[in-house]
Amino acid sequence: MSYADAVAEAHVQSLQRNKNAFIMGVGVADATGIFGTTKAAAQKFGTERVFNTPMAENTLTGACVGAACMGMHPVIVHARNDFLLLTLDQIVNHAAKWRYMSDGKLNIPMLVRAVIGRGWGQAAQHSQSLQATFMHFPGLQVIMPSNAYDAKGLILAAMESDTPTICLEHRWLHGMKGEVPADHYVVPIGKGKIVRKGKDATIVAISHMVVEAVKAAETLAKEGIEVEIVDPRTLRPLDEKMILSSVTKTGRCIVADTAGSVCGASAEISALVSEKVFSSLKAPIVRVTPQDTPTPCSFPLEMAYYPNAETIENIARTMVKGKEVRHTVEHKKGTIAKPFSGAF
Repeated sequence: MSYADAVAEAHVQSLQRNKNAFIMGVGVADATGIFGTTKAAAQKFGTERVFNTPMAENTLTGACVGAACMGMHPVIVHARNDFLLLTLDQIVNHAAKWRYMSDGKLNIPMLVRAVIGRGWGQAAQHSQSLQATFMHFPGLQVIMPSNAYDAKGLILAAMESDTPTICLEHRWLHGMKGEVPADHYVVPIGKGKIVRKGKDATIVAISHMVVEAVKAAETLAKEGIEVEIVDPRTLRPLDEKMILSSVTKTGRCIVADTAGSVCGASAEISALVSEKVFSSLKAPIVRVTPQDTPTPCSFPLEMAYYPNAETIENIARTMVKGKEVRHTVEHKKGTIAKPFSGAF
């Protein structure tokens, strides 16, 4: 099934298993149901448990925190993760801290889903990747599934957790299909996955960059370069052991992220590798991230702004062959893939 359908199935199964769970947000009960991800739950459980809300993000998140304090398990969904900036007080100062401040007596079981946009003119205010913001704060979990199987399993795991969880989903992943069990299952939060084994370099790829890394790996394999792709799946907690083990084996590390490099997840992972397994490195760590500017609106500018499989290929090829890595990699002219239908 598609990534979006896997998320939808996770919501239905979690609401079936937990009578205290509910879903709220702008558009969750609309006909399209946030790109189809809440439509099935809305049809099955009705507006008592899946309901639309006004555009009052901070207030609504506070309502979810209060409901979680009283034993409910709220899910709040945002069609763009940029809107999470309006919720920071409630998420950071309340949801993330109350268990600690109550000496473990008060749990905040809640899930915040938000979508990372890209393409079709989303521009600077609707296509940011804000994972690093939430990685910074103890008391939160941050998950970023890159495929349909992990999307269902991680959301179901979050719905069985007492820790407030931020789930960030890249819009371009919603239409991608994969094998997904029909039954209930969980993907452990904090456990990464080796997507592809290799010996020459490690690519730690986050969210949609896993897709680009796999494309790059297939091209590089034809040239005799075998890269290992690590998908962290969750950024907090981070599977440090898996990342460090892979880099120790290959001696080279590329970190590919959907967000900018400054103070980002790529910086954190690079620091981890440098601090823990520096002696194993055969080459400097290289980060593959968007340009350090606000996101442009036009497709041609997006081609220059976002890295892709070719970017990763050039860096890995140069790294393995021992030549100097260029800081700027030129993109070939081409077309941007059409986004999944039903764009918000």
